[in-house]
Amino acid sequence: MTTSPDQVPGDAESSTGVSGTAAPGAAAGKPDELALAVAGLADEDLDKAGRRKLLGRMLVGLRERGVKEVFMPRKAINWITEAVSDLAPHVPVRNLETLRRHYPGLDDEALAERLIRNAARAAAGVGAVGGGMASIEWAVPPTLLSTPVLLATETVGVVGIELKLIGELHEVYGQPVVGTPTQRAVSLMQGWASHRGISPMLPGAAAATVLGTATRKQLRDMILKRFGRNLTTLGPLLTGAAIASYLNRKATRRLGDDIRNDLRRQRRGPALPPGSADAA
Repeated sequence: MTTSPDQVPGDAESSTGVSGTAAPGAAAGKPDELALAVAGLADEDLDKAGRRKLLGRMLVGLRERGVKEVFMPRKAINWITEAVSDLAPHVPVRNLETLRRHYPGLDDEALAERLIRNAARAAAGVGAVGGGMASIEWAVPPTLLSTPVLLATETVGVVGIELKLIGELHEVYGQPVVGTPTQRAVSLMQGWASHRGISPMLPGAAAATVLGTATRKQLRDMILKRFGRNLTTLGPLLTGAAIASYLNRKATRRLGDDIRNDLRRQRRGPALPPGSADAA
């Protein structure tokens, strides 16, 4: 999840690395297509052609995970949740040293703002491409059956961008996500579902236990909300692209602001009661 020497094609913002461990469903020793695509999609300056190509790469990876379930409403959300769970251990999170090198001269607050802004733009870009493609399919009924797959792909892609943002905000505020790749993934998904910074009191295996109970339901509920929101982008002509872009930008911006505010509170520590010796 942290940076490695592997280079990610299409990420013009940085030479972000991806863990070489393949996710479930990926060939052994082969970089996971979903993680590589997310690394590229996170570049807010990527053009539409590049985003369309990377979404196509994601679609190929997701098809290998039993895409037929996307067409069954009761199983679609479980399918997306499992796809996100497969992706999360391989989300390419840059460490603080790498972030400082990519964004020289910025203090912590300016760096956090830059990361949130970039992620929001990247999410908007995914929505513009995905929504536009869905709009075209809306006008061609014979191909409409592929729309759920497209929307699921967009949902997984945007969640991947947001997981990356959460990990990097924790780096900025001096609370890097630690543990094994699986444990870090669980922590990131926990933070994504709750819109809160990852608790330093629940490291490693403890966080994995939490995801197995209430947090997993919260994760599914959030994914259901996101997927349902994406369905509203199915409009005539290119209106779907505009709506998807706006909604993605707004949602990612809100997530980033919520995580940043919580990390600020954690950095300051709990408020001291009036009259205490340290508060005087």
